Amino acid sequence: MALPTENYLSADKLTKTLGERVLFRDISFGVNRGQRVALVGANGSGKSTLLSLIMGDQIPDSGDVRINKAVRVGYLPQRPLFEPNVTIEQYVFSSQSPAIQAIRKYEQLLEEEAPDPNALQEAMDDIDSLGAWDSEGDVKNVLAKLGIKHFDQQVTTLSGGQQKRLALARLFIEKPDLLILDEPTNHLDVPTIEWIEAYINRSQMSLLMVTHDRYFLDAVCNEIIELNHHTVTRHMGNYAYFLEQKAGREERAVAEADKARNLLRKELEWMRRQPKARGTKSKARIDAFYDLEGKAKGPRSGPELNFTMAASRQGGKILEIEDVSKSYSGNIYVDGFTYTFVKKDRIGIVGPNGAGKSTLLRMIMGLEKPDKGRVRYGETTEIGYYSQEDMEFEPGMRVLEAVQEVAERIMLGDGKEVSASQFLQRFGFEPARQHTPINKLSGGERRRLHLMRVLVKQPNLLILDEPTNDLDIDTLNVLEEFLADFPGSLLIVSHDRYFMDKVIEHTFAFEGEGKVRDFPGNYTEYREWKAEQEALSAQEIELAKKRALKAHLPTVPSSVAAVVAPSAPAKPKTKLTFKEQRELETLEADMEALETRKNEVVEKLNTGSNHEDLAKWATEIKAIENELSDKEIRWLELSE
Repeated sequence: MALPTENYLSADKLTKTLGERVLFRDISFGVNRGQRVALVGANGSGKSTLLSLIMGDQIPDSGDVRINKAVRVGYLPQRPLFEPNVTIEQYVFSSQSPAIQAIRKYEQLLEEEAPDPNALQEAMDDIDSLGAWDSEGDVKNVLAKLGIKHFDQQVTTLSGGQQKRLALARLFIEKPDLLILDEPTNHLDVPTIEWIEAYINRSQMSLLMVTHDRYFLDAVCNEIIELNHHTVTRHMGNYAYFLEQKAGREERAVAEADKARNLLRKELEWMRRQPKARGTKSKARIDAFYDLEGKAKGPRSGPELNFTMAASRQGGKILEIEDVSKSYSGNIYVDGFTYTFVKKDRIGIVGPNGAGKSTLLRMIMGLEKPDKGRVRYGETTEIGYYSQEDMEFEPGMRVLEAVQEVAERIMLGDGKEVSASQFLQRFGFEPARQHTPINKLSGGERRRLHLMRVLVKQPNLLILDEPTNDLDIDTLNVLEEFLADFPGSLLIVSHDRYFMDKVIEHTFAFEGEGKVRDFPGNYTEYREWKAEQEALSAQEIELAKKRALKAHLPTVPSSVAAVVAPSAPAKPKTKLTFKEQRELETLEADMEALETRKNEVVEKLNTGSNHEDLAKWATEIKAIENELSDKEIRWLELSE
């Protein structure tokens, strides 16, 4: 049923402060039907607080929020809360949606050994009347794609990532008109994030979300609201367009501030020359002087401080992983993995949640022992390890003290030193914020501080486990620049595809059952290569089908048996012309040559390591398969 108005949500002149700190002042915006809006801004700027105000969990200092009463709203907080002792099934089907309740009743009846036929028919009639059969299929599809199983398990026993999947699953099952999401991709693996992207884009739901995942943001949103300096700025279009607009706006702001500073110097000289008794004209000019002073406090042009950091000296031997394996409860997570690190390695680790990525890092750090194999470090290797767990700080400790506890002066790549305060400022902690007690920081600010403490130790091998969780986009950009110039080696686990593509040059891909593929390229290059391999596998099935038909085999390999159609009745034989007979003989020779060439290229593909060569060989195999397919079809025509 069509909703009576285009407007779903309106926020009018909202103001919110925390103590003396202003988060935002007199901000107004709205979300209409069909809009998919991303809210971006620095950690601590009030994004999550704003979503909480919209949902009524907090009260604004002034202003109000109006949500259309006809609109069904679904909300995912950054850390979903669950009732104790609730099972997965109880949570998923606790929705008040009539369709979901009808499906739940039907599924419960099916689980009984001898369901009452009348009750079963009644449940089926309810689903019919609600048009919910499609919903039943959608429920199963959502739960399967998000990896929700073991329905009798209690929700509180799940990991943070599993709980986030479960909360998302129920939202998607409910199909609200307006979806409000706070960092929906945190703690999720890449395949799940890509499926969520596709699901949202297929749906009719409008969207307001906070996220730092720039590929996700770019793929899903058509408008961006930036929360900055206590106010909001709207940008129509996706993230790429937002970046263009923001860069232009900042360039204009810098130019205006530089111009104001030049004029301010002249006005300051005039102010100093003026006698104390001033006339009306002088008073107007004095007022203009103070307005000009405010403009001159804008952003400054000129080079930023070089933050290429020095790292501990790195010898020839960095880290060797030799035939390492690890299993738990019969499940293999790492199986015979070997790799020797070289200087300036930029390695990213990708794979589904629970595949063993963090297990590999923990074995490298010596926090877990491998079942077999060993990890050896070079004598000069200094590791900086950033884990997913929050750091514990002394009660009352302030931001600056937490960094100074590790190092008061930090050596830069050019041999100069900066203070801990200057280093913090580069990563978004302004001087006033540096004296804030750590327990007053937002979740993202605490994660950023944790990262700063790791970096100031000046390691020559950085191991980062999900470093992008809860970090704002501006901090991610600074971190990417920092890591691009980092003189040591990097090993990173992350679900942030944009971050990985900018930082890494080499991929360890966990592909299941302990297999870790060593791929010479970044994440997107790996995904493209994997898609090519999957396409080749599909073509192999088609070719096997054609060969089975051609050879009139009574049986075919089990891997393709399901897709091989029964052979058609043989047609009466007709005599070939001389030309057709020669074509048939030529086809057989050509097909044999193509098969030989294909096997040669497949062998190269399986043993190659250069990404450009891999892509070239995969393209050649595809061309050979296409040519073989055409020739086989013609061979079948002639042979029949």
